[in-house]
Amino acid sequence: MKTKLNKIFKYVLMTLFITFIALYISQSTGYFEFQNNRKATLTENQIKKFEEDVKEGKNIDIDKYITPPKNYDNNLAKAGLKVSETAQNYIQKIIGGTFKLFSKLLGE
Repeated sequence: MKTKLNKIFKYVLMTLFITFIALYISQSTGYFEFQNNRKATLTENQIKKFEEDVKEGKNIDIDKYITPPKNYDNNLAKAGLKVSETAQNYIQKIIGGTFKLFSKLLGE
């Protein structure tokens, strides 16, 4: 029983460590800040374009200034969503089982 618990604990700990490292690297390289800055620059450019069109008295259509969201509705995206949902369900079961196990071990 102890070896099984140790094995499960090692996998959980390893998964948490890998997740931490991935998030730390993405934060330290500035990936998220870069993406947000890029979006803000696009927005500023669209505002300038809108203001110029208002000054020139052009017919204003909101669709010209808003970039439509990308459509990710394809088979690969659906498969990715399904894998993500399945992984989420298993992780929830594992975490719930881990807490139940700890509560039994602690006698609460």
